[in-house]
Amino acid sequence: MKTKVILPRPEPDRSVTPPTVAHINKLRQFRSDLYDVLPHRPAAILDLLDALASNTQARSPVELSLNPLFRRQYGSIYDAVDSFFVPPPRAEARVARRAHELRLVRLLADLLPRPHQRKFWLFGIDRTPAPRRFAETLADRSYVHQPNALRGNQPVTLGHDYSVLAALPEKAPATPPWLLPLWVRRIASHETANQVALAQIQTLLSEATLPFQNDLCVQVEDSGYSGVPFLGPVAALANLVSVIRLASNRVVYYPPPRSELAPTAGHPTWYGLRFALNDVATWGPPDQTAHTTFTTRHGQTYTVQLQGWTNMRVRGAKGVAMHPHPFTLVRARGVDAAGQPIHKRAMWLLLVIGPRRAELSLVEIWEAYRQRYDLEHFFRFGKQRLLLTAGQTPDVRRAENWWQIVQLAYAQLWLAQPLAPALPRPWERYLPAAAPGSASPATVQRDFGRIIAAVGTPAQAPKPRGIAPGRVKGFRPTPRTPQTVIKKAKPAPKASATP
Repeated sequence: MKTKVILPRPEPDRSVTPPTVAHINKLRQFRSDLYDVLPHRPAAILDLLDALASNTQARSPVELSLNPLFRRQYGSIYDAVDSFFVPPPRAEARVARRAHELRLVRLLADLLPRPHQRKFWLFGIDRTPAPRRFAETLADRSYVHQPNALRGNQPVTLGHDYSVLAALPEKAPATPPWLLPLWVRRIASHETANQVALAQIQTLLSEATLPFQNDLCVQVEDSGYSGVPFLGPVAALANLVSVIRLASNRVVYYPPPRSELAPTAGHPTWYGLRFALNDVATWGPPDQTAHTTFTTRHGQTYTVQLQGWTNMRVRGAKGVAMHPHPFTLVRARGVDAAGQPIHKRAMWLLLVIGPRRAELSLVEIWEAYRQRYDLEHFFRFGKQRLLLTAGQTPDVRRAENWWQIVQLAYAQLWLAQPLAPALPRPWERYLPAAAPGSASPATVQRDFGRIIAAVGTPAQAPKPRGIAPGRVKGFRPTPRTPQTVIKKAKPAPKASATP
């Protein structure tokens, strides 16, 4: 009979650089400022944020009332969510909601350190669904995208869509995917993701109280934002450069020959030869080439070959003229040590448009777009660990409140990241030791209770006022009215292309 050998469990590695007073004061100041911004039930909301940021067991919002950091009864969970945003009397609710969101953006933007290694601010925008398939009384539900594991089924469900604009701070290679969500906004059924994203980035760069108005800013998006209705307006932003992925079946155009730029008669020629991304025969020699390397978290190093074609054009559409806005087309191809491609297809990036696009090199473009995937990690962590889609309310206002509460809980984790030591679990003791200050979001969440105990809270302790009388005997609430699922209109037939 074999004898089981039990190895001694190593003590958690707490031999990291002690957190500076600046990190502690920054978290403490943010909590104090947030406490002052919240007009209703600030103490209950701050307790809810602490319970959510330190959650390791709750699977629904009401279970957060069992967290030691939530010092109130479970009914205060609902009061905190309901009181997070209440539109003022005689105010249009949507306008008041936008003003509330902008206050949160200002509060969070003050936390961002100015970039030092790169010469621009980096932002990412993406949308994510909030499935509510069985919420028949929830208003403004529509069909939203949701990946389906079964082949052949439609990847759709019923619910809401949310657009998230996040700041992507500088970070060292192979470090955890951190970001700071600046703006979380629901996409109404009468809006598109591109319209909401455009409104977010325009407001962010035009707001005088934010530090981005005069600095070079770069935004990164996937191919869902590569349509002309989105590209045209962002081209008007003088200090913005957009790095957007292109689908492999897109067609762009070379600049016209110089002899055709100013013809003596007739309409000027705005587009040159056709450049089809999936047809090598239409490619010409690139104007720029470069290469760089990147190392995965498993220690494998790959080479990225970059090619760039400058002054490319894309045809306008829907009344948006695109010929005044040339861009740089970038092709990225990753290869291993033997020169074999690591992906089936190369990645095409559209460096849009903007008078300052030439200030970025091909390597900077590639590295900026690679950091866009931190948004995917944020969505996954938010839904799995921060109960982002676990709120089950039939009220749209409370649903939006919950998403913004989760946004602030993640911001607290981001601020507490330098204060969290490495806390490996028993099965993680053989993993490489984490560098000081490189804790993952899950690690910070496990240690957040200790951090808050050391930092303190401005929230006042609850004052019990006896047992509430509850509902009057015989009272029956009015049943909620079922809501119709909104089907967005089919797109109109394509008209002739507008130059």
